[in-house]
Amino acid sequence: MEPEAILRLFVAVALGAGIGYQRERAGKVAGMRTHVLVSLGASLFTLASIYGFGADSVDISRVAAGVVVGVGFIGAGVIFRGRHAEEVAGLTTAATIWATAAVGLAAGAGLYVLAVLAAALIVGVLSLPKIRG
Repeated sequence: MEPEAILRLFVAVALGAGIGYQRERAGKVAGMRTHVLVSLGASLFTLASIYGFGADSVDISRVAAGVVVGVGFIGAGVIFRGRHAEEVAGLTTAATIWATAAVGLAAGAGLYVLAVLAAALIVGVLSLPKIRG
């Protein structure tokens, strides 16, 4: 097994945990375990497409497209409407799950700087106070 592939998985787990920790501390429904699993899964799909099929024999960008669509279904599951039509909850959690999948894809592809920067930006954005109109 490639030591680099193992490192990529661990980076994905660590970054997903960092994002998930912020969500858990904020009391959101999708916490650390969810974000770790999303990031890890996206990373593993990326690694499987690179190492399992070979970069020369398969268009590995198809995996990224599949992850983006598949994670959209997970994200949709956390969006719900309140009693009034204008009350929608879970959009930020859904977007965070989606963005965490992108972090996992980047880690799986070995784009460490981008993955770490994106995770830090995600946590930074999530830490901003809400602006109420």
